[in-house]
Amino acid sequence: MASAPAWLRKAVGVCLPDDARRGASGSPSDANGAHIVPAFPMLRRKADFDALGRRGTARSSRLLVLRSLRTERPETRVGLSTPRSLGGAVQRNRIRRRLRELIRERRGSIGTGWDLLLIARPEAATASHAELRAALGSLLERSGIGG
Repeated sequence: MASAPAWLRKAVGVCLPDDARRGASGSPSDANGAHIVPAFPMLRRKADFDALGRRGTARSSRLLVLRSLRTERPETRVGLSTPRSLGGAVQRNRIRRRLRELIRERRGSIGTGWDLLLIARPEAATASHAELRAALGSLLERSGIGG
C-alpha cells in the first residue's frame, strides 16, 4: 500500500498544532510531551447510583442537583447525569465536559470518602461557566463537603 499523497500529508501537517502553540498548563507531561490530567474515580455501576438514591442526601439549585453519600472508601467518586431535557447528545456532552472541569478545579477542597452525583437541570445548558462554578460551590458548601 502506498503512503498518503503529498497533498494529504501537507493538509494534515497544517491542522496539527506546533509544540510551541500547545501552551503550558502546568500539568505533568508523559514521554511524548502530552499533558497528563489525573483521572478521578467515576461512579459507573447501577448499584452505586441506586445507593445514592436510597441513602444519599440531595441539595439543589436552579442549575444543578447534588446527591451525596458518605462512604468508607479512600477516594471520592463522582457521577454525572445529563438528562435528555438538556438537548441533543452534543449539548449533553458539552455539559458533562464543563462539569468534569469544575470538579477537577475543586478536587483539592473535596475531602475523601464521598460518592457524589451531579445532575444537570435544563437551565444549565445556557448557563455560563461562572454560574455553574458558583452553583457547584454553593451545593458543596451546603452539603458540608467543601467549598
